Amino acid sequence: MSRKNLLQLLAAYRLPLTENMLELVLANLRVRPFRTLISIIGVALGVVLVVLFTGLARGMSNDMARRASNWKAEIVFTRPGAMELTSSNANVSTAYAERLLQIEGVKSTVPIIRYITPNSNQRWGVQQIDGVEWQPFAEMNEMQISSGRAATAVDEVILDERYVKDQNVRLGDKIELLGRQYTAVGIFAPPSGGRIKMSLSAMQTALEVQNKCTYILVKIKDGANVEEVAARIDQTLPGNKINLTRDLIIDAQERIPALNTFLRVLVGLGAFVSTIFVLLSMYTTITERRKEIGILKSLGASKSFIIRVIEGEAFMIGVLGVLLGFAVSFIASYLIAESFDLQFEFSRNWILTAIAIAVGGSLFGALYPAWKASTIDPVEVMVNE
Repeated sequence: MSRKNLLQLLAAYRLPLTENMLELVLANLRVRPFRTLISIIGVALGVVLVVLFTGLARGMSNDMARRASNWKAEIVFTRPGAMELTSSNANVSTAYAERLLQIEGVKSTVPIIRYITPNSNQRWGVQQIDGVEWQPFAEMNEMQISSGRAATAVDEVILDERYVKDQNVRLGDKIELLGRQYTAVGIFAPPSGGRIKMSLSAMQTALEVQNKCTYILVKIKDGANVEEVAARIDQTLPGNKINLTRDLIIDAQERIPALNTFLRVLVGLGAFVSTIFVLLSMYTTITERRKEIGILKSLGASKSFIIRVIEGEAFMIGVLGVLLGFAVSFIASYLIAESFDLQFEFSRNWILTAIAIAVGGSLFGALYPAWKASTIDPVEVMVNE
């Protein structure tokens, strides 16, 4: 320990020990700025893991729910597993569309193929493409072409306004999809399902799945009870999956495979990172500070006081790590959203969880080093060092 550092610490004790706690904590952090910075970065990393990835998961699921909420159809008829986020199955026969119309209470049906594919315009990420006959789909869901016309040929697509803006696409431009070139011929609104749509026949041709779809939207007649109609469909056409549209909107996050497990793993990893960084940093620091801790104890510092000082340092590291983690998370989310068209929504509950993990992990990680420091014998230290 240098003479300058020792003088700084001794100056902090001119008043009674209990009146200089904050001053001593800050002095200890300033004495070793690099190690303090590394500890803060470690805590911030745990915050970023929780805040950034939960914000991304929430943003993606809510964006999917918002687009699904523009469906006016009350029922989605499909196969089990087909409505998961990453599913691209087209194993429902389009013949079911006609059979559904024969069931009491059903007004109209629209078969759709949903295809999930890597986004060719980005270094990473996915995009959803819908194959659907536009006219019945638009009439059912009260949608319209805001510019251009509907896609009719097998090499034509229509886009939503967000896609046009983000990708700077104009009508007549060529877009590569499914290994082919398609021409943008129209812009639709409001957003619903995939941001890119082609005719059902065009999608069936591209995927080589004739007379197949992923799901069928079912619009019920005015005054009909949706639960009763769904029960009749299930009874008439057993072995299929009958989803109510309102349930798909509510549990959008639940339909992303293993999402909740992934988030729990992230929380555990964030807590581990915060704890282990502070534990290692504090333990190393205590080893180097044996002489000054011995001086403090010779000046009358009790074991509890030493523990409070170490825990105070850990608390300050946790708070600073939270602030740095939030700053990095918000800046990174903005840059990622601008670059990759991914949606972020930050939840107050997850933010509070990140704060608890960072501060709690820091305090927990400092417990053993604090206890170890409190047991240092000042006489032994002064003799040996």
